[in-house]
Amino acid sequence: MNLYLRYFDRETLVHSVDEAIDFLSSIDEIGMNPVLESDIRDYVASDVYYPKRYKIRPRVYFIIIKTEAATMQDFKDKKALRSGGANGESASKERAASPVVLKLNEEREGWYEGTIDFKRVLMVPGTGKFQYRDTRFVAQVKAVSGLDCYNRIVDHLRQRVDDRSQFPSAKGKNFHFRYLGQAR
Repeated sequence: MNLYLRYFDRETLVHSVDEAIDFLSSIDEIGMNPVLESDIRDYVASDVYYPKRYKIRPRVYFIIIKTEAATMQDFKDKKALRSGGANGESASKERAASPVVLKLNEEREGWYEGTIDFKRVLMVPGTGKFQYRDTRFVAQVKAVSGLDCYNRIVDHLRQRVDDRSQFPSAKGKNFHFRYLGQAR
């Protein structure tokens, strides 16, 4: 595991946490101290693969990224992406074809039951002011796919609720559907 570090235009690819700390210590603005060093060592030892950014002062950060890249050029060319599965697919390919998107777009004409949780704008009777209220709507619709089911439900709701109401993405956790069967 290698580490990519960047602070403004200063960047490096190192092979150990000690090299990373030496690099950061060479930058006066960062102000390396035992607490920061301990936190960097904990991050490197953890199973977390998300980039980590450290605040130096307001709106000024340095970042550390764990990578499998052997050289800076490999890192820049993104040749060392973490593999997404047993077949060795890259993480970007796996993201492009997530199971939710595949299920949504799978064409299967018939009846669907769709459930959508959205933010509905309602007027508070006593004050005359408006507020967002979490609302669940369930409908059975005739559709061609899960995405078509979502679109039909949202189109129906847009005609009946305040324009300021907010609808979730079809790919998110606030929309669920299930196929009920063939249309007769």
